[in-house]
Amino acid sequence: MENQLFIHNTLTRRKELFEPINPPFAGMYVCGPTVYGDPHLGHARPAISFDLVFRYLLHLGYKVRYVRNITDVGHLVADLDEGEDKIAVKARVEQLEPMEIAQYYADRYFIYMNALNVKRPSIEPRASGHMIEQILMVQKILDAGYAYEVNGSVYFDVEKYSKSHEYGKLSGRILEDLISNTRSLEAQDEKRNNADFALWKKAQPEHIMRWPSTWGDGFPGWHLECSAMSTKYLGDYFDIHGGGMDLLFPHHESEIAQCEAAIGHESVKYWMHNNMVTINGQKMGKSLGNFITLDEFFTGTHASLQQAYSPMTIRFFILQAHYRSTLDFSNEALQAAEKGLKKLLAGYETLVKLIPTPPPLSLPEGEGRIHDLQRSCYASMNDDFNSPMVIASLFEGVRLINSAADQKESLSIPEMVLLKNIFDTFLFDILGIRDEKSNDQGELLDGLMQLVLAIRQKSRETKDWGTSDQIRDALQKLQITVKDGKDGSSWGKE
Repeated sequence: MENQLFIHNTLTRRKELFEPINPPFAGMYVCGPTVYGDPHLGHARPAISFDLVFRYLLHLGYKVRYVRNITDVGHLVADLDEGEDKIAVKARVEQLEPMEIAQYYADRYFIYMNALNVKRPSIEPRASGHMIEQILMVQKILDAGYAYEVNGSVYFDVEKYSKSHEYGKLSGRILEDLISNTRSLEAQDEKRNNADFALWKKAQPEHIMRWPSTWGDGFPGWHLECSAMSTKYLGDYFDIHGGGMDLLFPHHESEIAQCEAAIGHESVKYWMHNNMVTINGQKMGKSLGNFITLDEFFTGTHASLQQAYSPMTIRFFILQAHYRSTLDFSNEALQAAEKGLKKLLAGYETLVKLIPTPPPLSLPEGEGRIHDLQRSCYASMNDDFNSPMVIASLFEGVRLINSAADQKESLSIPEMVLLKNIFDTFLFDILGIRDEKSNDQGELLDGLMQLVLAIRQKSRETKDWGTSDQIRDALQKLQITVKDGKDGSSWGKE
């Protein structure tokens, strides 16, 4: 099927035909988490939004290198008074090494992303592991004349850069307004104007996270890490850079400036931004204290929640809104998502029961309502990854399935096979929905097996060899093998 994918480019403010720089290869960089706390719903949205992009590009046959960073140093907006790194602040409070904090919460992040069925990127670089690249980029910017060093810190000279480049073109900000209105986190006597931002910060004696450089011991600015790591792994000019809309300014605006200054040209062809998650119209975020962690969603332990919500309900809730639209949290919206997802999965289950075994070996070709449904799904995805419209088409598929099951409409066997293929492709593969009921059954089986093994172990301890052997033989008939070891028994399928 011929597919022309259109992506809304934040830089040009219009939808553009996706034409990768080096087809069939496609490079995508997405700003990942700052690992100093458990992920919340606001973190889930970019992860799921760009997982959708990743999955669809793979489906279209592109060889995708997806890079998503881990920020474990250099986030200078933790404390407005001291400008300390968020991770260092957390480490001091909990009396741990900063890298202990980073590792612990990175591991937690991966656990929750796995629960949401978010594919792991091709590369997940960490800022702390790319100091050489960041220091070299700072030096290139200095050599180009767009930065200055003061007392061991290096700042980007926004005003000088703007004389030959357009700082603010991504966000639409005007330089004069930035200079007069920007609140500085650094000492005013160091910076030439408020709009300048740190490329490298001198580490004070009490600062734990520090690295040697030409300008003295210090640590990189937050914006620098993404410019250095994206170009290292995707080249000086790559296809897609994504992230949350809250990163558009100053983070992504500064990235553009850094790359133009260091490399001599822009590094990104298509800029993509997902919109915010809101609560009562206000952005969800740790700085505002109105966030709900994913763990609280999954367990229902937050005071704002009326119940627990499964990972797939959260994923479906996020995909029901277009990635560029705001997504407002409410229990009613989540309960509606839960109900809608159950309806889709029940429809698929009904369809599978309707298809005779074995089904036809090949899928049907030609015109017809099921082909129209398939075309509608592709058209929606090709229109800037319009997942809500894909879901609407799948609900139409469920209507046809239920009508066929009730014998109100007829579906031919080829139509049913094609319909199953549409669900397999779009609901499970591209939207990334996982049938949690099958996972529950797996957990139930494992629980039952642990109970059986415990009973068998008890019989062995009491020298009731007849019961022990009876359990072992019965399991063997089910092609389940039991291995006895000094640490207990384990089981597996033959």
